[in-house]
Amino acid sequence: MLPNTGKLAGCTVFITGASRGIGKAIALKAAKDGANIVIAAKTTQKHPKLLGTIYTAAEEIEAAGGTALPCVVDVRDEQQINSAVEKAVEKFGGIDILVNNASAISLTNTLDTPTKRVDLMMNVNTRGTYLTSKACIPFLKKSKVGHILNLSPPLNLNPLWFKQHCAYTIAKYGMSMCVLGMAEEFRGEIAVNALWPRTAIHTAAMDMLGGSGVENQCRKVDIIADAAYSIFKGQKVYWQLISDEIS
Repeated sequence: MLPNTGKLAGCTVFITGASRGIGKAIALKAAKDGANIVIAAKTTQKHPKLLGTIYTAAEEIEAAGGTALPCVVDVRDEQQINSAVEKAVEKFGGIDILVNNASAISLTNTLDTPTKRVDLMMNVNTRGTYLTSKACIPFLKKSKVGHILNLSPPLNLNPLWFKQHCAYTIAKYGMSMCVLGMAEEFRGEIAVNALWPRTAIHTAAMDMLGGSGVENQCRKVDIIADAAYSIFKGQKVYWQLISDEIS
């Protein structure tokens, strides 16, 4: 695990889907610097299969040294996004970093992907990322370290990445296209990057997808948190791929 430097002390980091998994890992990493963390997620009560709520995440963030603001946010709801942004600005005075982590997944082929699931992935991944970015950008532009980080893959039109899960790939690539467009649109004002692992990362969602024993085939969420932290310190690239050598 990379050591903390204290460089995020006092920064306000708005993270979607931060109640568990990768989002929470990034939150805890920043919290160790003394950052303010806005937990923008929709889980308020215990889930039978998924651990963590916005309130338990807030407790962990506070214990790690950060200041937490749990906000009920379903990124499909623009009003909830805007309300959370308003609360963040009211409490912390602004927003310095946005992490678009919230995502829906279904690794199913075209005929086996229900329309309801297609809509969910498009609305959470692409539309949710776009709307959350739009709401935060006016405040990110005022920050000395304004940064957007999307958890999305490099754009690659090789049919291999569409063949087995076309809808999911389209939805995730929508997030990546936000990076491509916004990085150029706000060049010189906001850094806009994407982060994507070379290997599977162990999360509760991965347990549900992969079943028993999948953990042994995955890397830990800390590797993503370390990479995100490194990017926040000033790397201005469109995509950061985690190499297999990072521990």
